[in-house]
Parts: sequence; C-alpha cells; structure tokens
Amino acid sequence: MTSTAEQMRAWRGPAILTYGFRPFFFGAAVWAVLAMLLWVPMLSGQMMLPTAFDPVSWHAHEFLFGYLGAVVAGFLLTAVPNWTGRLPIVGWRLGALALLWLAGRVTVAVSAGLPAGLVAVVDLAFPVLFALAIGREIVAGRNWRNLIVLAMLGVFIIGNGLFHREAAQGAYAAQGYGLRLGLGAAIMMIAVIGGRVVPSFTRNWLVKQGSKVLPAPPMQRFDKVALVALLVALGLWVTLPLSVLTAAALAVAGVLHLMRLARWAVHKTLAAPLVTVLHVAYAFLPLGALALALEILVPGSFGIAGAQHLWMAGAIGLMTLAVMTRATLGHTGQPLTAGASTVLIYAALTLSVLARVVAGFWPELSGLLHSVAGLGWIAAFGGFAVIYGALLLRLPAAKRV
Repeated sequence: MTSTAEQMRAWRGPAILTYGFRPFFFGAAVWAVLAMLLWVPMLSGQMMLPTAFDPVSWHAHEFLFGYLGAVVAGFLLTAVPNWTGRLPIVGWRLGALALLWLAGRVTVAVSAGLPAGLVAVVDLAFPVLFALAIGREIVAGRNWRNLIVLAMLGVFIIGNGLFHREAAQGAYAAQGYGLRLGLGAAIMMIAVIGGRVVPSFTRNWLVKQGSKVLPAPPMQRFDKVALVALLVALGLWVTLPLSVLTAAALAVAGVLHLMRLARWAVHKTLAAPLVTVLHVAYAFLPLGALALALEILVPGSFGIAGAQHLWMAGAIGLMTLAVMTRATLGHTGQPLTAGASTVLIYAALTLSVLARVVAGFWPELSGLLHSVAGLGWIAAFGGFAVIYGALLLRLPAAKRV
C-alpha cells in the first residue's frame, strides 16, 4: 500500500497541494487580512461591497464560516489521516476543495446580484463535500472516537445554512440563530479538541524539561462535567440568548473551564511561547462565557458584540493562529519553537482582541480602538502569511526529488 510520504513524493504539481494544511492555512491567513482590509473602510462607511448581507453580517459570516471553515479544513485534512491511518487527500482533489472554498468567498462578496439560493448552495458546497470526505475517512478507519468531531462539524454547517436563510429573509443575521449555532459549534470544537491537545502538548514539553509538575491528563471526569456544562450553556444561548437561566449556565460553564485550564500547569510553560499561547487562547473561552453572562444580566457592560469577540477573535482567532503556527512547523520538519517574529504575531492578535473588547464599554474611543483592533488583526495574519508562507508554498529541499 502506498504510504503518505510516497504519495506526497509522487505528486508533481504545486507544493501547496501536497497536504491539507498548506492551501487552507495559507488561504485562511490571506483571507483574514483581505477581509479585514475591506471591513475597516466598510465600518467607517467609506466603501460598500456588492453583497446581499448587511456589512456587519458579512463581516461576521466571513470570519466565522469563511476564515474558520478554511482553518478547520486544514486541521482535519491533516489530522484525520493520523487518527485513521489512511492516506490524506492531496493533489488536484485537494485543489478542487480549496477552489470550492474560494468560490464561496467570492460569491458571498458579490451576492447582491445573485439569487439567495444560489449563493447558499455555492457557499455550502465546500463544507458539505469536505465533511463527507472526512466522514468517509473516519468511518473507513473505524475511528469512532472522533465521530464527535464530525457531529460538531455538521452543526457548524447547519449554522451556516441558517445564517444564509436569515440573511435572505432580511433579518440581522449577525445576531441570529445561525451565527450563534455556528459559533457555539466552534467553541465546542475548541473545548473538545483543545482539551485534548493543550494538556498533551504541555505535558510533552514539561517532560522534556524534567519538570515534576505536569498537567492533569485530558478527558478525566472533571473535563467531561465541564464539557457537558458548556454544551448546556451553549444550547441555552442559541435558543434563549437573553435569558437569566442562560446567564447562569454560561457563568457556571465559564468557572468550570477556568478551573479546567488551571489544571494544565500553564505557569510552568512561560519559557515556551508555542505552548503558552495555547493556554492563553483557551482562556478566552471561559472569559467569553463570563462576559456574555454579565452582558445578559447587566446590559451594556461589554455590548453583545464585544463579549462575543472574546470568543470569535480571542478563543477562535488566537487558538487557530496557535494551531496553524505549530502544525506548520511540525509538518514541515522545523523545530517546535516560536521565534521572536512568531511571538510578535501572537502579541498583535492579543492586542487586537483586547482593543475590540474595550471598545464595547468605552464608546468615546471606539473609533480608535476599532482601528487598533483591525491593525493588530492584519499584522497577526499578515505576519503569519509572510513568515510561514515559504514553508507552506514550498517543500523542504530534501523532498524536492
């Protein structure tokens, strides 16, 4: 049977199509920059896109379902072969998936002149086909443990479909059921997958350092209680976003996940930014839950959008950036260390998140803070595209034979 390495060596096309993380991580980073470059002048009213979505809904959709959809694809197309022992999708089949994702971005951007049904079909074609491909691999490899990942991906896709339906009906989709369902699925992905990899990567690094303090093993009874609490809180938030019961559930979930994070020995990782950033990114998950709970109970504390950005830009944005840097280094044969430039892009994104959240309760400086948030975001993902682009677009010299 052909091995993964032999399959990659046999490919004679562009290097970017030799593994799933390459086109989707690079495409996600470039799109994150382009979408923000468009959003900043849209926010100030200086330009408009020919999209059928209102500007805020376009911004929310293209980050959550556009950017994150690409990162999830890059991660799973790389991870699932490791989980199942089956061959990865490479070559023109991988290129076709990437083009489908790109078609969705272009179609949504120019959707004002197109039927809403056609826009939804084009945009949903990529995640549906991608999910079918991943599902086939998980089932064929009898990797039943990760069916939960496929289920979360399915909920994420349903959220995208609902978002399109709400936008087509003239609703404010940026605060609709589809957005909350898709964001809830993304947060559960971080809680489940992050809950596996953060303590595992932390333990691996601490063992190498000879540390006697190690993180609690992943997926113990406490972790399962915390995950169930989060699932209940997210379900209430999707269906009853302003309920006091929802606020209470979010607060409980937030506290439990702060406790979960405290069990992972973050204080011992400060010498390894590539590990520490995973903990910082995960911290935005409980902080977002607590901020949303406070906003429900005391409206105007953060603003709903500001509180949600702790999840969207913080938990999702920083966690995906951390995963993209680590996975790119690991799968291209580089040392698993974060250089000064990588630390700077982590810092730029963290600054972006904090500026956006502060803007929610400091309205007199919101214009300046939104600009700082936008520039930090562009610096982070533009920096990733520049620093890691050479690794994603070219094969190591030893593999170019």
